[in-house]
Amino acid sequence: MYIFLDESGNFKGDKEDYFIVGGFVTGDPKKTAKAFRKWQHTKFSNKKLRYRTEVKFSDTRLTDELRAKTLFYFAKQNIRIFYSFLNKKNIPLEFRKHTGLESGRLYTEIIAETLGLLFPTADPEFRIFLDRRNLKRISQTEFRELLRLNLLLKLPAKAFLQIETVDSTTNPNIQIADWICGSLYRYYTNRKNRKKFYDILFNSIIASEELFKDYWENFSQNKKSSLKDDFL
Repeated sequence: MYIFLDESGNFKGDKEDYFIVGGFVTGDPKKTAKAFRKWQHTKFSNKKLRYRTEVKFSDTRLTDELRAKTLFYFAKQNIRIFYSFLNKKNIPLEFRKHTGLESGRLYTEIIAETLGLLFPTADPEFRIFLDRRNLKRISQTEFRELLRLNLLLKLPAKAFLQIETVDSTTNPNIQIADWICGSLYRYYTNRKNRKKFYDILFNSIIASEELFKDYWENFSQNKKSSLKDDFL
């Protein structure tokens, strides 16, 4: 299987509470890439967008009508969508240091958890492509190796694993993942046409999960339990 991932939102410096990581699975990445470029070249009325190497869901020159039609077209390409989301208020304590948020480690953990939604699988090939992102205190090599170690424990014996970080401007499939994440971000942040976009993707979604949802509740309960034990 071929997997393409992107994200929407920021861990800090953004007024919105949510961070989304998502993408899609396909058996034929050449077909989906070709489909996106064909749609872009024939359906985008804005000439500046029609032949750009990268068109993001958030581009202000796009209308919501065109966004909806494009998402519907993607959904017809036999893609399987999966994603995770988190409320930034629920980021665990282990990623919050006195020196600031350990965003590199946190992002790596989120990607690993999101990919974990695709297991168990008997697929002999697991090829992952992610938008290249600068990570705090983690190099691209370390990032890929941490993911590799995490995934090898879940994959079938002798399965082939490929992990690449790529430039989204040269990869139409990463741009499709951007559109998926952009529409989901609209949904979780209660923006205009949120339900319309979500409903278009709904039948293609195979897995989703909110990360760290009960972290602080469990943390509080464990802390109370620990204090109680100290008095026994």
